[in-house]
Amino acid sequence: MKTIKIIAIDIDGTLVNSDKQVTSRVKQAIKAAKAQQIKVVVCTGRPLTGVKSLLQELELDAQDDQYVICFGGAATYSTSGELIDERPISYDDYIDLEALARKLRVHFHAVSENRLYTADRDIGDYTRYEVDLVSMGISYRTPEEMRDIKLIKSMYVDDPKALDAAIARQDLFEPLKQRMTLTKSAPFYYEANAKGVSKGHALQVLCEKLGLTADNVMAIGDEANDLSMIEFAGCGVAMDNAIPAVKAAADEVTTDNDHDGVAVTIEKLLAQS
Repeated sequence: MKTIKIIAIDIDGTLVNSDKQVTSRVKQAIKAAKAQQIKVVVCTGRPLTGVKSLLQELELDAQDDQYVICFGGAATYSTSGELIDERPISYDDYIDLEALARKLRVHFHAVSENRLYTADRDIGDYTRYEVDLVSMGISYRTPEEMRDIKLIKSMYVDDPKALDAAIARQDLFEPLKQRMTLTKSAPFYYEANAKGVSKGHALQVLCEKLGLTADNVMAIGDEANDLSMIEFAGCGVAMDNAIPAVKAAADEVTTDNDHDGVAVTIEKLLAQS
């Protein structure tokens, strides 16, 4: 435990509680970790705009030597805004993803660094929810109008029952999975990134930049899109509310996100230092 130099933390279901708030105990634990020269890296599917206020709340914002992993691992930044690594999806990938959404009759949107785009005038409720969550605007664009827009990731977003029925058609997704990484990040999100993109890979790239290894990393998460970083980290920690696959891959399980699981883990780490 004394070798931990990075604590990578997912947001929803992990860092924040069910009310989408960071408790005072979690804030204090993160502050204590930072005081011990441990970097706290927020790892999220959200864009940078959607995590700015949280970084400010945690006193991690606007710093050249603190980092944040966004878009499920497709972009890594210093919290001062410097781009460290970026792996967008191609226009051809977008076209095929969007066409499949139409075939499956589920809502779909794509995300640039600062905007959401949908080719469906009937904007879905979960797309509207995402717009509010990440503090972004949304634009309607036909697929042809998307050719020159750099897209970092895209998402199938719909009612969980409808989305699960669509995901069950893996025969249709299989050709796309040869070129892209698809991960379920919430009951109503099925995310598509460029091939090889994951939170775990982004952490590996960040470690290489900082001269660290997986043994220097603790990762805390709860959902399928956290699995790669749980597996990469020298110490993987699952929330008690995590899905079974994450718990199975983790080295330990902490309390749930409504009982300060992140703080419990960090306090335990610092007590061993």
